[in-house]
Amino acid sequence: MSSRNAEPPSPRRPGGFSAARWSIVARLTTLYAISAFAMLVLAAGFLHWTLMVNFNRQDAQFLADKVHLLRTILNQTPADTTDLQEEVEWETASLHFTKYYVRVLDARGGTLMETPGMSNALPVALFPAPSDAAPLESQVASRKLTHGQRFMLLSALAESSGARSQREVQVALDVSSEDAFLQHYRRDLAWAVLLGVLFSVVAGAFVARRGMRPLAELTRATDRISASQLHERIAGDGWPKELASLARGFDRMLDRLEDSFKRLSQFSADLAHELRTPINNLRGEAGVALSQSRTPEEYRHTLESSLEEFERLTRLIDNLLFLARADSPTTGIARKRCDARQAVESVREFYEAVAEDRGVELRCEGQGPVNADPVLFRQAVSNLLSNALNHTPRGGQVLIHASPRADGGLEVVVSDTGCGIAPEYLPHIFDRLYRADPARSNHPNGAGLGLAIVKSIMALHGGAVAVDSVVDKGTRFTLVFPANPSAAST
Repeated sequence: MSSRNAEPPSPRRPGGFSAARWSIVARLTTLYAISAFAMLVLAAGFLHWTLMVNFNRQDAQFLADKVHLLRTILNQTPADTTDLQEEVEWETASLHFTKYYVRVLDARGGTLMETPGMSNALPVALFPAPSDAAPLESQVASRKLTHGQRFMLLSALAESSGARSQREVQVALDVSSEDAFLQHYRRDLAWAVLLGVLFSVVAGAFVARRGMRPLAELTRATDRISASQLHERIAGDGWPKELASLARGFDRMLDRLEDSFKRLSQFSADLAHELRTPINNLRGEAGVALSQSRTPEEYRHTLESSLEEFERLTRLIDNLLFLARADSPTTGIARKRCDARQAVESVREFYEAVAEDRGVELRCEGQGPVNADPVLFRQAVSNLLSNALNHTPRGGQVLIHASPRADGGLEVVVSDTGCGIAPEYLPHIFDRLYRADPARSNHPNGAGLGLAIVKSIMALHGGAVAVDSVVDKGTRFTLVFPANPSAAST
C-alpha cells in the first residue's frame, strides 16, 4: 500500500488509555487478577447454588415427611383425634427454630383442625391445589408474603378409613431464616471474592516481578554492548529456557554485526586505497605538467595518461554502483530465455585478442538454454574469463563449458590452468575489494570487485557460484542458473 492511500495514525491524547503502553508486569498482574476474579466468582456461585439446592431439598423432604405422617394418623386412627391434634397443634408449637404449620380440611373445604394462628398468616386459598402425583417433593410450592416472609407450601389428599370422603392436608414451612442465612452467605462470599482478588493482585505483581527479573538482567547486559564492544557476548547459559534462545539469537546477531562491521571497515580502507592511487597519479601528472612549459606532444601524453586514470575511476565507481543496486531488495532483472552457447561465444570473441597476446588458449564447449538477463549473464562470464586470463601464464588454457542441468537450469564452468588460489584465500575471494595478492600490484587494472559482482549477479538470478582451486594447477568457477529462480523478477 502506498503512503498516499494509507490511513494516517489516529491522534492519541497524551493522557489517553492504551494497553500497549503497559509494562509486562502490569499486564501479567491484570491477567492474574482477572483470572482469579473469574475463578472466585464461579466458585462462589457454585457454592451458593449448592447450598440453596440443599436447603430446598431438605425443606421439601421435611414437608413430604409431615404429609406422610398425617396420612398415617388419619388412616389408622380416624375416630381418635388425639394423635392428630397433638401433631397439628402441640408439635408445631413446641419447636423453637423450625416454624411449620398444618391444616386439615374436610371434603367441602372446611377446616377441621389447624395450627393456632395459621388462618391469619396462611389462608386456605394461598396453597396450591392438592395432587396425587409422586413424589410429593416435586409438588412443593414457594410463596413470599407481603411482609417479607417466605413459605414452602404443600397440599395433598389423605384417605381416612372411618370417613366416607377424603381429607386435604396443607403443610407450610417458614423458610425466612434460610433466606436470611443465604443473604449473609452471599455477603460473605462477596467479601471473599474481593479479598481474593486483592490478594491475587499483590501476589501476581510479586510473581510477575520475580519472573521478569531475568529479562531485566538481560536488558542490562545488552545495554553494556556498544559499537566499540561488539566482541562482548551475553552467553546463552544460565538464563531461563525462554530467554536462553533469545540470548543465543542475540549473540548470533552480534556475530553478524561484528563481521559486517569488520567488513565495512576493511571495505572503507580498501576503497580509500583504490581511490587514492589514481587520484595521486592524476595529481602528480598535473603537477609535473604545470611545473614548466611543455611541448604539445608532452601535454598530449599527459592527457592520455590522465584519461586512463579517469577510466579506471569510472570503472570502479560503476562497479560500486552496480553492487549497491544489486544489494537492494527491490532490484529487478529482465530475464528471458536465450542460447547460452551464443552468449558465451560473444564473450570469447571479445577476449580472443587478449588471449592471443598473452599466449593463452581460449576454448568454448557445450550448449544449452538459460533463463537469465542476457547482459548480466555475459557480464558474469566476462568477469570470470578476465580473472582467468589475468592468472593464467603463457602456454596455459582457459575453458568455458556450458551444460544443462537435470532440473532445467544451466551450469557454466570457467576453468583455467593458472597459478591457483591458496586455501586460506578461498573463503574471501568474493568479498568486495579483496584480492588474494597481498602486494596488490600484479594486476593494477583490477580493483577486487569482479568476483563480488559475479556473486551479486548470481544472487539476483537466484543461483549460486562455487570455486575449486589447486595451487599451481588451476582454478575452476561454477555458475548455476536455476530454471525458475524465486529470487529473480521479471
